[in-house]
Amino acid sequence: MNTVLFQQQTQAPGGIISFLPLILILGIFYLIVFLPARRRQKKLQMMIDNLKAGDKVITSGGIYGTIVGFKDDRIQLRVAENVKIELSRSAVTALQGSEQE
Repeated sequence: MNTVLFQQQTQAPGGIISFLPLILILGIFYLIVFLPARRRQKKLQMMIDNLKAGDKVITSGGIYGTIVGFKDDRIQLRVAENVKIELSRSAVTALQGSEQE
């Protein structure tokens, strides 16, 4: 019976070593998923902060238009002659000139 107990003790890996694969998987997951998403979000926020009148944009609803004015956290977008709509700044997803990038 002592030999069975002795064999079980020698086969058990150390505490930190058993968590090492999990830590590596989480690190790789962070590098593949979270880091690129954070970079895209920062780039989008910079683009939204730098919008100016005359920029041609695309909204999250797929509306193409030209910015004609700003009101607080909203933008006025001209989508056709004499047709203006107000949208949240966060509804802008891209500049029209940068859609090929």
